[in-house]
Amino acid sequence: MDDVVAVPAAEIPTWWGVVASFALVALAALVSWRVRLGLTRELVWVALRALVQLVAVGLLLGLVFEFGGLATAFGWLAIMVAIGGQVAGRRARGLPGAVRVATIAVAFGAVATMGILLLLGIIDATPMVVIPVGGMVISWTMVATGVALRRVRDSVGSSRDRIEARLALGLNPTQAYEQQRRDAVRTALLPAIDSTKVVGLIALPGAMTGLILAGVEPLAAIRYQIVVMYMLLAGPALAAATATWMAERDLFDSAQRLRRFSVPAGSS
Repeated sequence: MDDVVAVPAAEIPTWWGVVASFALVALAALVSWRVRLGLTRELVWVALRALVQLVAVGLLLGLVFEFGGLATAFGWLAIMVAIGGQVAGRRARGLPGAVRVATIAVAFGAVATMGILLLLGIIDATPMVVIPVGGMVISWTMVATGVALRRVRDSVGSSRDRIEARLALGLNPTQAYEQQRRDAVRTALLPAIDSTKVVGLIALPGAMTGLILAGVEPLAAIRYQIVVMYMLLAGPALAAATATWMAERDLFDSAQRLRRFSVPAGSS
């Protein structure tokens, strides 16, 4: 990062500024209360929870950056993957093996994407780079995996008769399930595709904005953002494809029959 320049401490919000910014949460809560959305308490709670989580993570990251090595960074990412798999799997609860499939899919998307970036020397192999970049990849692969598996659950559940008819006509499970698999992957990738279409036109992306606020030259920040943009296309694509492929193994039994599963009420 030779393009980074020093940033005066005054440009970084103080803790008083952080506390004062809670007025924005109060404004959102007021709107929720005024129009009776029933989200007032949740808005305040998630804001406070995010504050505590970020402060705790900030303290831990400071220790990792100062005393930990690359192995510690990878261990941190492994914890992120485990949590991401749980979150994505719960999005598709009711689907056989949802949490296991989601965890493997998130891990594969993250490992493949980060592996390429590190092997090609595109990013530095240091905890200060690996953890935040890996966190972005895992976050997006988690969302894509959750969307894909939930779409599989819902579409297979509503298309059971058609899938079973295809099986009765002699198609194998992969062929009978192909349409649902394609739809699930396509749906999971739409957010990443739409974000890429309008990058820089509607809003400056997060990585680029952060680097510019840190004092990096705009063109240097853009180079980093392009790498981030490409990895956030690859990671979700790999994760969603893996999740839907693995889901097939749990949806059909050894006799190539579609298993019965229930969709919990309110899970959609």
